[in-house]
Amino acid sequence: MEIKTCVENQRTYFKTHATLSYAFRYEALTLLQRVIRDHELEIMEALKQDLGKSNFESYMSEIGIVLEELNYAKKYLKQWMKPQRVPTPLAQFPAVSFTLAEPYGVALIMAPWNYPFQLTLSPLIGAIAAGNCAIVKPSAYAPATSHLIAELLGTIYDENYIAVIEGGREENSELLQQRFDTIFFTGGVQVGRLVMEQAAKWLTPVTLELGGKSPCLVDASADIQLAARRIVFGKLLNAGQTCVAPDYILVDQRVKAPLIEALRSEIHRQYGTNPTLNENYPRIINEKHEQRLSEALAGQPILCGGLWNQHKLMPTLVDEPQPDSILMQEEIFGPILPILSYTHFSEALRFIEQREKPLAAYLFSENQKHQDRFLRECSFGGGCINDTIIHLATSSMPFGGVGQSGMGGYHGLASFNAFSHTKSIVDKSTWIDLPVRYQPVAPWKSKLLRKFMK
Repeated sequence: MEIKTCVENQRTYFKTHATLSYAFRYEALTLLQRVIRDHELEIMEALKQDLGKSNFESYMSEIGIVLEELNYAKKYLKQWMKPQRVPTPLAQFPAVSFTLAEPYGVALIMAPWNYPFQLTLSPLIGAIAAGNCAIVKPSAYAPATSHLIAELLGTIYDENYIAVIEGGREENSELLQQRFDTIFFTGGVQVGRLVMEQAAKWLTPVTLELGGKSPCLVDASADIQLAARRIVFGKLLNAGQTCVAPDYILVDQRVKAPLIEALRSEIHRQYGTNPTLNENYPRIINEKHEQRLSEALAGQPILCGGLWNQHKLMPTLVDEPQPDSILMQEEIFGPILPILSYTHFSEALRFIEQREKPLAAYLFSENQKHQDRFLRECSFGGGCINDTIIHLATSSMPFGGVGQSGMGGYHGLASFNAFSHTKSIVDKSTWIDLPVRYQPVAPWKSKLLRKFMK
């Protein structure tokens, strides 16, 4: 079906109001939950084909997160859909005030390749829960997962309700020429700007989940061994192809040497002396990104790693790269971890503050004052103290960026809200009609007005 026709058909279907009831939304979420559980092994195989992910990592970072989101949405859906009472100003007496969430209509969800299952279906859960129709566009860089998503969703949903459009840049461009009621995009900053530019034609609201260079601070009070373990976990998940992976380390110079040694040790402990031979260590998505990472490493002072084997790059630590180098100017999106040192904690905070706001930031510290300053002075989408990445694996908090790392958030209630318009309603009583607000103006009305509105 042509893309334009698909959008038109979904708009027609949405106007039948079929998607609005609680029963319809709940059943649609249940169908998605069931098809994922029934095809778990096929999903894992697709992720292995596209990225070389192990079954363990595929479940932990993709399938499991989606199932958790589904459980959470089903549990709270009825509550989210109810009118939410709010206080009514005295000047509006007698009345009842409330807000009511309504679906935008037809949503476009554009997903990336790095977590091709999770980052396609997690937003879709929000769109379904909020009562929208949706067109889903998986990434062409992960073709096995894209094909499987199209197949699975096609078996449970009519395409007039939920449709999958596969393809590459041509399809992306054509989709962005259409009029949608909301757009949810996950990807890079450059394409994010294009999405926003196209959405502006129709004043379409957008949610942008982008990226950036997420810093990881390690101060002198940190538990170095534990910090290394958790940094290695967060950095090497999906071979560093994660939008919230620690992009560089800022470490107190007093503990730099032990941290480097601990990082080396943890890489070996978690992935072996040659991680490229470990079947649980994912590969780089394609040759384009292999070339990009190789160029970024050229001429850098490598502490360990840096070697390629079978489309896998060994975990690589880089010592003090120049601030104007590719490694420090662009999001790395691979298993390369620059390590920079600082003398004073304020210096590290200023280093972060002088750059674009990142999607995530991490601090390893037992110093409460440092923790407080980090949270107060550094602007970033979200993050952790004494861990990495795990803040996104909860449905109870929104996940999103700020500044060039994105706008809007999702997960749990935030996903529902991302695909909803909140209507504000005042239900005014008819049993009495106070004359204060009406013409003609009188001194006694002004006195009462000032008492009501102060």
